[in-house]
Amino acid sequence: MEDVILILALLFVAFVALGVYVSVKAVGAAKRGMDRTISQARRTVEDTTLRAKSLGQVGVAGELAQLRLRLRTSMKATQDALQAGVAEDASLKESLGLFERLSVHGRELDDELRRLEREPDRHQVTERLPDLRERVERITHAADSLRWAARDRARAFAEDDLSALSAQIDVEAGALRDWSRAEPDWAAGATGATGAAEPAAQPDAGEAPPQAITARDPRQPTTYSWQKTARPETSN
Repeated sequence: MEDVILILALLFVAFVALGVYVSVKAVGAAKRGMDRTISQARRTVEDTTLRAKSLGQVGVAGELAQLRLRLRTSMKATQDALQAGVAEDASLKESLGLFERLSVHGRELDDELRRLEREPDRHQVTERLPDLRERVERITHAADSLRWAARDRARAFAEDDLSALSAQIDVEAGALRDWSRAEPDWAAGATGATGAAEPAAQPDAGEAPPQAITARDPRQPTTYSWQKTARPETSN
């Protein structure tokens, strides 16, 4: 009895531990999903604000907004392209690793541009603009190169697959149009079974002429093979 109680207690503890583990994993997944949603929403709001500033403001503030918007747009497009492509092409993992290293520089530059937007000394910001433009150009050029290389690679694979498929279809279409192939055995057999009968052999001219048919005696009853033979009557 004590062994049964011990086993039940261990099972209860195991179920409780499993429930806690599942709950923690679910909470962690929900938190990560919420953080990702909040981050995406924050990014969307910030990009919209930058787009409005780049169009509505002039001078240093407008140029800073344009630089940030260009940087963020290029990095986001490259990230999406590489992450989508690596699921089908494992060789893009190295490119994705290079992009992660590039992203470190991109985030640092974006943070610097954000701080300069709030810098009151516009003269100092104006002096730094040439360097900022060059850094943005270098990072976006590198990101664009990775993105377009990944797209060109995917397009080349798609074209190769399409070429191979087209060649196979051409071969199959040619086989379907080849009417000169011999008929299958079953078709030949069916034709022989259902075809016209061979003409009957004509009798030789030397045979005797056909005999006349003797007329049936009308006094004799006509009998057929399916009729039963009448039993003779028996006298008592």
